Amino acid sequence: MELILLKDVEKLGDKHEIVKVRPGYGRNFLIPQGLALLANQTNRKVLTELKKQEDYRENKKLNEYKALADQLEGVTLRIGAKTGTTGKIFGSVTNVQIAQALKEQCNMEVVRKKIHILEEVKTEGTYTAQIDFHKEVRAKVNFEVVGE
Repeated sequence: MELILLKDVEKLGDKHEIVKVRPGYGRNFLIPQGLALLANQTNRKVLTELKKQEDYRENKKLNEYKALADQLEGVTLRIGAKTGTTGKIFGSVTNVQIAQALKEQCNMEVVRKKIHILEEVKTEGTYTAQIDFHKEVRAKVNFEVVGE
């Protein structure tokens, strides 16, 4: 069964992508939840029009995203974490904590799903995270894990 995704679905595909799924998954979950439409000829034509409109809106926002990425260049966030005597932190630093630090330290709201930590954070030190504002605009942010 081919469906057109109306929203990003984790481990399946991105918005406006045509995917193949099992009929039960599509009929019983994706379509009733409003996450997908059947990929028939009519809906495919509507999809091309939706893509054009969305691309136009995204290209307008592209300059804003570039400005945000430039603003983050050279910024180092400080994130506090509970640590042991050896400098190893309890738990791990997540994208939620980075989003909160961006909000507090840079007055910038970023959706946590757009933040990707490039390496596993288990000890104190400096690490890098990537923020995907747009398909073409990505920013790298350094963050420092400090023991509390």
